[in-house]
Amino acid sequence: MFARVGGLPAFEALVESFYEHVEADELLRPMYPDDLEPGKRHLALFLAQYWGGGPLYGRERGHPRLRMRHAPFPITPEAAGRWAQHMAAAIGAQDFDDAVDALLLEYVAKATPTLINELPDEVRSLPRRPPEA
Repeated sequence: MFARVGGLPAFEALVESFYEHVEADELLRPMYPDDLEPGKRHLALFLAQYWGGGPLYGRERGHPRLRMRHAPFPITPEAAGRWAQHMAAAIGAQDFDDAVDALLLEYVAKATPTLINELPDEVRSLPRRPPEA
């Protein structure tokens, strides 16, 4: 996939497009630091590595450990959904063929729920086990 889409520059373009959406998102933007450039680089390297570009991310940052790296941020189902919407829009804005779009969107659909780490109050307050009879 890495070579098929055009290598690292294609993933950098995808990430730039994604971050344009994040910058305008009132829910997500506060979760990001003022300087977005390091995060852009990290995401582009991660995606490039994931899709066959070799240890681009790993050489700089080690194992991705996505859940651990995202743990400090309140990723609610709504925030995760917004992230996925912005990534889908960014994928659609690229000149990838339909098969590549489908593979990338499938990855987004699978990865997004795994990063949710904060549930809404109405779910968090549900009983953990049924009351004893």
